[in-house]
Amino acid sequence: MPKKRPRFLTLHTLFETQYNELWLSLDLIAERIRSLGHYAPFGNSIATKSTIKGDTGVPSEDEMLANLAAGNEAVVKAARAALEVAEDAGDQATADLMTQRVSIGEKAAWMLRAHLAK
Repeated sequence: MPKKRPRFLTLHTLFETQYNELWLSLDLIAERIRSLGHYAPFGNSIATKSTIKGDTGVPSEDEMLANLAAGNEAVVKAARAALEVAEDAGDQATADLMTQRVSIGEKAAWMLRAHLAK
């Protein structure tokens, strides 16, 4: 039987909240891509382009938190780059969407780091 983790419920709730927010953001981004006349990437084409790699084993609670914080920071970095491209193109709607992603990603990374054991 797996070892019980004292922070399981807290972390489960935190991870679920972030997962749901990220899942919904994918739909918003895909809709924006489609509104610009392009097809949104899907399936394996997303995974092969990702700079965020999945865990290969079973990480500790703190490793999960640190990995997810780093993942959110990578999303923020990509959103900042997309924001710059959108601003240069005069695309305010995409710029606004990327500004939101930066803000949400920074907050998510901060929340994850705040749960790391000291």
